[in-house]
Amino acid sequence: MAASWKKNAAILLQIGVHLGALAPLLWLFFAISDGRLGGDPVKELIHYLGMGTIRLLLLTLLVSPLAKFLHFGQLNRLRRPLGLWCFTWATLHFSAWLALDLGLDWSLIGEELVKRTYILLGFSAWVILFALAVTSIPAVLRKMGRNWKKLHGLLYVVVLLACWHFWWSVKSGWIEPAIYFAVALLLLVWRRDSVGRWVRSLRN
Repeated sequence: MAASWKKNAAILLQIGVHLGALAPLLWLFFAISDGRLGGDPVKELIHYLGMGTIRLLLLTLLVSPLAKFLHFGQLNRLRRPLGLWCFTWATLHFSAWLALDLGLDWSLIGEELVKRTYILLGFSAWVILFALAVTSIPAVLRKMGRNWKKLHGLLYVVVLLACWHFWWSVKSGWIEPAIYFAVALLLLVWRRDSVGRWVRSLRN
């Protein structure tokens, strides 16, 4: 009975993850059409998508230690959908910047990547997320074997890069990015055993 309850709860939680990640995007379509993104809608759109990405990344980091703390291993099933939603939101954030802010001007895009370190940090985080999304496909995962864990440990790096990207991107006000950075560091400390195992695996 207990096992069945946990399985059903895990399914409901997965549905909740999908709905929770999708609903803000659906609201965004309404907000854009209704002119609710303020005087600079492009900037607000890019910021909205970026913040959603960071929140999902932090939530993804929270899953494993929370599952261990609650003795509810089924929670770990949320890592894959959360990770894929992180990539989805990050891709929308990156695409909005490319298309709406820079107008797909590739020469300008190259200049921005070179001149603005925070953009390079964000791009690096997106590249890693792309690799994690591709290798989360079950067939690829099986072929990678134990190397899969080494690669997916880069999520720790992505979280730090994303928070750093946010910190350096703001022109005024450091409190909000500092809070997100602090939360990320606290989660990494909470997961210090996992982080330590990942670092040691890279040496082998």
